Amino acid sequence: MKQRLPASLSRAVMLLVGVLTCPAPAPGRDERGLSQSTENAVLLAGAVAVAGVVVAAVRAYVTAHMPT
Repeated sequence: MKQRLPASLSRAVMLLVGVLTCPAPAPGRDERGLSQSTENAVLLAGAVAVAGVVVAAVRAYVTAHMPT
C-alpha cells in the first residue's frame, strides 16, 4: 500500500510550488512625464514656431531681392 504525505506537508508543498511558478506581479505605472495630449500640444506649438520662422525668413529674402 502506498503511503501518503500528511495533509499539512502536502499543503506546504503545493503552496511552495504555487509560489515558485506564479508569474511576477506587474510593475506599477510610470507616472513621470507629460500626458499624451500635452506632449502633442507642445510639439504642435514647436512646429508652428518653426514654420513662422521659415515664412519670415523667406519673406525677408524675397523682399530684399525684389527689383525696384
